[in-house]
This record gives sequence, structure tokens and C-alpha cells, in this order.
Amino acid sequence: MTNKKVVGEKDWTQLEVAIGHKFADRDRLMRALTHASAQVSRGKKGDYERLEFLGDRVLGLCVAEMLFTTFRDAAEGELSVRFNQLVSAEACASVADEMELHRFIRTGSDVKKITAKNMLNVRADVVESLIAAIYLEAGLEAARGFILKYWQGRAARADGARRDAKTELQEWTHARYGAPPNYKVADRSGPDHDPRFTVIVEIPGLKPEIGIDRSKRAAEQVAATKILEREGVWAKPSDAN
Repeated sequence: MTNKKVVGEKDWTQLEVAIGHKFADRDRLMRALTHASAQVSRGKKGDYERLEFLGDRVLGLCVAEMLFTTFRDAAEGELSVRFNQLVSAEACASVADEMELHRFIRTGSDVKKITAKNMLNVRADVVESLIAAIYLEAGLEAARGFILKYWQGRAARADGARRDAKTELQEWTHARYGAPPNYKVADRSGPDHDPRFTVIVEIPGLKPEIGIDRSKRAAEQVAATKILEREGVWAKPSDAN
């Protein structure tokens, strides 16, 4: 059973204005808005899963290009951090909310609650599917125009820094190597009231670094900072002056 909403032609026109493209093939737009749980009554027109696959790649290309041209002095690590923020499910879902796409998403009655505004993944998937639909009908420039419209302001607000060195190193290594860093306590010395922890951080394919401080967490931060600075993700204090 299709999750039906009372959406008139005026609503579809407003949606296409928000998209910045009038679809010659309305079925393609409908497919981009259709969850796999929906049963389309007039023949099997399909759902958005294949479109989502393509849209994810188009979004990644256009966001990477936008960051490359916007932040000309940013190191690769900073660009990666910004990129991961902008293509995240949270960012895509926020675009869906801005466009009020929840009004148009079609699902089956058994999962109709997932189209509520507080459900993130479906909203994010639909945005990526919509990008693919634009790309297939009007080409890369049209898709890029849509992405710039909704992501350029978000790129300006995105933070290239992170809360702490461990968090940033985690994201950087995941983006580049697909695996998290590994921290090991190599030594604990000193009296109980004034201990010294020596921590080694290892990343496959990279030289490890050592951090020493009064707590395990602080030593991990020192080690993570050393790798971030060594690999050019963070500027060294002497370079920033």
C-alpha cells in the first residue's frame, strides 16, 4: 500500500522551483521520492535505491570540487574533514528539511513513520536520489547548480577544525585508510600521585607516534596531535605564525 499524501500540482510546481529544475519526466522525480516499501499501483516504476547510489557519487564529486576551489589554502586533511561533514546523512537530511521533502516522500503503510521529519536516513537518501534524477535528466551542470544552491552556505559554515586531536585523527584515518587509529599504553611510570603515561598510536601504513602525559587520555591526545601535524592535517604552531 502506498503512503499517499494530498499533494497537488501547485505543490509539485513549488518543489520543482525549490529544486531549480522542471522535470520533463515526472516519473523520474516520483521514483526519486519513493521508498522501497511503497507499492506503485500503476506498474512497477521502482524505488530510489539505485538513484541514491548514483546521487551519492555525484554529490561527492561536486562537494569535493566546491571545497577545492573555495578553500584554496586548506590542507588535504582539513578538506577531508569538511567533506565528511557536508556529505553526511545529517547534512543531507537538513537539506531535505529545508526543502520540506517529507511532504513528498512515498512509503508503504508499514513504515510510514520513517518519513516523519525526525527520521534522518530516509530524508538523506531521498536528497541523494533527487541529485541523481537531476543529473540523469539535465546533466552534471544542473546537478552541480542544485548542490551549490543548498551546500555552498553549509560549506561556509562547516568547521575545518575538530573538538580534539583524537576526534580529528579518527575522521582523517577513516576517510583515508578506512580504519581507525590504534592506541596502546607502552609504559606507566612515576608515583601514583604524579604518573606518566606513554602511549603509542598506530595507523596502518604510517610511522607510529608516541605521546607522554599525566593521564592516558592526555597522552593519546599528544600522540594524535603529533601525527596530525606530521602528516600536514594540522599546521604546526611554528607554521601558523
